[in-house]
Amino acid sequence: MNKHQDDETEIAMSPKELALLGEGEVAYIKQVDFDDAERLFPALDDTPEGIDLFAVLGADGTPIALTDSRNAAIANAIENDLVPLSVH
Repeated sequence: MNKHQDDETEIAMSPKELALLGEGEVAYIKQVDFDDAERLFPALDDTPEGIDLFAVLGADGTPIALTDSRNAAIANAIENDLVPLSVH
Protein backbone atom coordinates (compact mmCIF):
# COMPACT_ATOMS: atom_id res chain seq x y z
CA MET A 1 0.00 0.00 0.00
CA ASN A 2 1.42 3.38 -0.88
CA LYS A 3 1.46 6.44 1.39
CA HIS A 4 -1.36 8.15 -0.53
CA GLN A 5 -3.71 5.25 0.11
CA ASP A 6 -2.91 5.31 3.84
CA ASP A 7 -4.10 8.94 4.06
CA GLU A 8 -7.47 8.36 2.38
CA THR A 9 -10.57 8.01 4.51
CA GLU A 10 -13.70 6.35 3.19
CA ILE A 11 -16.97 7.96 4.09
CA ALA A 12 -19.99 5.74 3.69
CA MET A 13 -23.40 7.27 3.02
CA SER A 14 -26.72 5.53 3.21
CA PRO A 15 -28.99 5.73 0.15
CA LYS A 16 -31.24 8.10 2.12
CA GLU A 17 -28.32 10.39 3.00
CA LEU A 18 -27.18 10.37 -0.62
CA ALA A 19 -30.69 11.27 -1.82
CA LEU A 20 -30.79 14.22 0.56
CA LEU A 21 -27.38 15.53 -0.48
CA GLY A 22 -28.03 19.03 -1.77
CA GLU A 23 -31.57 19.16 -0.36
CA GLY A 24 -32.78 22.75 -0.45
CA GLU A 25 -29.66 23.81 -2.33
CA VAL A 26 -29.76 22.26 -5.81
CA ALA A 27 -32.35 21.45 -8.44
CA TYR A 28 -31.79 18.95 -11.19
CA ILE A 29 -32.94 19.88 -14.69
CA LYS A 30 -33.80 16.84 -16.77
CA GLN A 31 -35.32 16.53 -20.22
CA VAL A 32 -38.17 14.02 -19.98
CA ASP A 33 -40.48 12.33 -22.41
CA PHE A 34 -44.27 12.42 -22.06
CA ASP A 35 -44.41 9.09 -20.16
CA ASP A 36 -41.83 10.27 -17.61
CA ALA A 37 -43.66 13.59 -17.26
CA GLU A 38 -46.95 11.79 -16.54
CA ARG A 39 -45.22 9.58 -13.95
CA LEU A 40 -43.56 12.55 -12.22
CA PHE A 41 -46.60 14.82 -12.46
CA PRO A 42 -49.72 12.58 -12.15
CA ALA A 43 -52.11 15.53 -12.52
CA LEU A 44 -50.70 16.22 -15.98
CA ASP A 45 -53.13 15.72 -18.85
CA ASP A 46 -53.60 16.83 -22.42
CA THR A 47 -49.97 17.78 -23.02
CA PRO A 48 -49.32 17.94 -26.76
CA GLU A 49 -46.99 15.24 -27.97
CA GLY A 50 -43.86 16.18 -29.84
CA ILE A 51 -42.79 19.07 -27.61
CA ASP A 52 -39.67 19.11 -25.45
CA LEU A 53 -40.38 18.79 -21.73
CA PHE A 54 -37.99 19.68 -18.92
CA ALA A 55 -38.53 18.68 -15.30
CA VAL A 56 -37.13 20.54 -12.34
CA LEU A 57 -36.40 18.00 -9.60
CA GLY A 58 -35.31 18.39 -6.00
CA ALA A 59 -32.11 16.75 -4.78
CA ASP A 60 -34.11 13.70 -3.70
CA GLY A 61 -35.95 13.49 -7.03
CA THR A 62 -39.10 15.24 -5.87
CA PRO A 63 -40.78 16.93 -8.86
CA ILE A 64 -40.88 20.71 -8.54
CA ALA A 65 -41.89 22.03 -11.97
CA LEU A 66 -42.41 21.03 -15.58
CA THR A 67 -41.87 23.30 -18.57
CA ASP A 68 -41.28 23.17 -22.32
CA SER A 69 -38.02 25.13 -22.16
CA ARG A 70 -34.65 24.39 -20.56
CA ASN A 71 -34.21 28.13 -19.90
CA ALA A 72 -37.56 28.31 -18.11
CA ALA A 73 -36.59 25.28 -16.00
CA ILE A 74 -33.30 26.94 -15.04
CA ALA A 75 -35.12 30.19 -14.24
CA ASN A 76 -37.57 28.29 -12.03
CA ALA A 77 -34.71 26.76 -10.04
CA ILE A 78 -33.02 30.13 -9.61
CA GLU A 79 -36.29 31.79 -8.57
CA ASN A 80 -36.57 29.15 -5.85
CA ASP A 81 -33.01 29.91 -4.63
CA LEU A 82 -31.71 26.59 -5.96
CA VAL A 83 -28.58 25.97 -8.01
CA PRO A 84 -29.64 24.35 -11.30
CA LEU A 85 -27.71 21.25 -12.39
CA SER A 86 -28.29 19.31 -15.60
CA VAL A 87 -29.06 15.60 -15.61
CA HIS A 88 -28.40 13.68 -18.81
